[in-house]
Amino acid sequence: MAQLYFYYSAMNAGKTTALLQSSYNYQERGMHTVLYTAEMNYKNCRHEEIKSRVGLAASARIFNVKTNFFDQIAAMHQDDIVHCVLVDECHFLNRDQVTDLGKIVDTLNIPVLCYGLRTDFKADLFPGSLWLLAWADKLIELKTICYCGRKANRVLRIDDQGLVIRDGDQILVGGNNRYVSVCRRHFLEKFELSC
Repeated sequence: MAQLYFYYSAMNAGKTTALLQSSYNYQERGMHTVLYTAEMNYKNCRHEEIKSRVGLAASARIFNVKTNFFDQIAAMHQDDIVHCVLVDECHFLNRDQVTDLGKIVDTLNIPVLCYGLRTDFKADLFPGSLWLLAWADKLIELKTICYCGRKANRVLRIDDQGLVIRDGDQILVGGNNRYVSVCRRHFLEKFELSC
């Protein structure tokens, strides 16, 4: 029975690497996967590519706020059986798109694996994460560590001097030069000190 999975974590936990490994496992068994990544996720790579920080890459479809996942996958599934749908940067999804992904699972019986951040730099939920936390069949936390060695479950946004940024738009695409993963204790210490 297909299910909707949400793999979440702070940055640098290997979400994209895990997605690419999952897709490879399906393909190694002769199964067809469809990969998606967010339009605003460039990570120094081509637009139609998912690339991990460790150098793994695969072709992907691009999604934005207008993408109807159910219609796309249903059309593909008629021509060539789709065995799994994998979504990178799923925190950029909206409520309707999470509903679409659930319909893919429930109507087409295709597993959907979503990978993304749970919270932003203010520790607020992203819209896609909110709806996946509410509606996913399986929630799986991928772990990374803070500089103190504890589990990192928050992300701080930093400027060019490494100072914590408290305000700004929820979305600012960037990597290690813009964000650092920290534990709750260090998030609160750094966020409070930057007031």
